Amino acid sequence: MSTLEVTSLAFAYDGALAVRDVSINVQPGEIVALLGANGAGKSTTVRMIAGVLSPQKGAIRFDGETLTGTPSHHVVRRGITLVPEGRLVFPQMTVMENLQLGAHIKQRNEVAALVEQAFALFPRLAERRSQLAGSMSGGEQQMLAIARGLMAEPRLIILDEPSLGLMPMVVQEVFRLIEAVNKRGISVLLVEQNLHQSLRIAHRGYVLEKGAVVLAGTGQELLANDYVRRAFLGH
Repeated sequence: MSTLEVTSLAFAYDGALAVRDVSINVQPGEIVALLGANGAGKSTTVRMIAGVLSPQKGAIRFDGETLTGTPSHHVVRRGITLVPEGRLVFPQMTVMENLQLGAHIKQRNEVAALVEQAFALFPRLAERRSQLAGSMSGGEQQMLAIARGLMAEPRLIILDEPSLGLMPMVVQEVFRLIEAVNKRGISVLLVEQNLHQSLRIAHRGYVLEKGAVVLAGTGQELLANDYVRRAFLGH
């Protein structure tokens, strides 16, 4: 059984189709990359999965149960968290306070252990636990955003453009951390424009164009695909 099964999703903004036919699945323990240029429909797709938007067509199932149209706060309780594009940490709150907010669905006596797990995975955050999130670098804020998403103990974490705007050295660190998260048994749906880095770590991937899936395959198959190499990698 798929962890996540998305079938024929469609969504339009004021009559303009952003997603017209997207079907994807994520198996337990996989990293799946959702790739494409700006405007391809990637972020709209994951917002529907996370319950931020309600699909106008299609179906979403998670662990065999229907998720279509479920509000975002219930989606989190079902085991899916979204780390949105742009990080969106709370800048006037400390690292610790941001993490605690990520655990809002947890019992109070569970939070301390979850914070320590986050600090073990992200040692830099432990060093900055009392620092205001808005005063940290872009890379550190991205680490905090991912760590905050993990505080709800998701079975699937959706990362929307985690490398956007980061220096190349920091991008490599973020992708290393994504692999570390996955090794803990958490499925990852990774939305990225950085195809090379994404497909290097992804088990499988989907390429979106004009709101529909145009290619699918393993990470290595897509890296070697002539269309992908010409359209996205400049080869």
